[in-house]
Amino acid sequence: MTDKTMTPEDVVARLRSGMTLGIGGWGSRRKPMALVRALLRSDVTDLTVVSYGGPDVGLLAAAGKIRRLVTAFVTLDSIPLEPHFRAARQAGAFELSEVDEAMVMWGLRAAANRLPFLPVRAGLGSDVMRVNPELRTVTSPYEDGETFVAMPALRMDAALVHVNRADRLGNGQYLGPDPYFDDLFCEAADSAYVSCEELVADFGTAAPQSLLVKRHAVTGVVATPHGAHFTSCVPDYDRDEAFQKLYATTPWPEFAARFLHGDEKSYQSAVQTWHEENA
Repeated sequence: MTDKTMTPEDVVARLRSGMTLGIGGWGSRRKPMALVRALLRSDVTDLTVVSYGGPDVGLLAAAGKIRRLVTAFVTLDSIPLEPHFRAARQAGAFELSEVDEAMVMWGLRAAANRLPFLPVRAGLGSDVMRVNPELRTVTSPYEDGETFVAMPALRMDAALVHVNRADRLGNGQYLGPDPYFDDLFCEAADSAYVSCEELVADFGTAAPQSLLVKRHAVTGVVATPHGAHFTSCVPDYDRDEAFQKLYATTPWPEFAARFLHGDEKSYQSAVQTWHEENA
């Protein structure tokens, strides 16, 4: 079987400007931040991003990498609205398609099953239809004759997700309380790249339901200890609330100059130095 291990730089080398990119996780929870930071260091831009948004979206928005965003929200969880996303959106820096959380899920599910759309009730009777005039409805062909939103498939060129454990073949395991639809992101994309806290030889007696990501849907695996920082990756670590507050309150040029000027090792070292200075 194929060894799919890569570096963050290997992953980004496979991405191209203009792609549609899916990013797993949820808000400020288990985001593939090391891969996002590697993307920031590249010249890839003009992206359509699909995400249950958190600081992944905020970083890419602040760096001017996004052309269009498809999302249900962009939040830091303990900070309700991601500030760099808000600033970029208020400046009209990119297009926004904002839909219901369930609509994103069904768009991913449609893409994973290679369907053009799936009928959903979510969105009916709300402003979702008004602010997304491109959305269409369909009528059930059966006796009920019910009207549904036809949620289009969210097909992506590539997806980035982060899990607790993975093997070299591309199987990924989450150990926290929620899968965050990471499996759908992988299956809905032409290629998928999984970063992990730990690369393992096998999963031992792991519960089958924890083996979220299957190798058939994965192109590359990247070992990135603490690679979800500053988002949470429970049970390995919680969200770094102090650093997240710094991120949210620091002007982007200042934050980028201090923490994003080098590679991932430089980032982790700069974070450690900041914590020591503020202990």
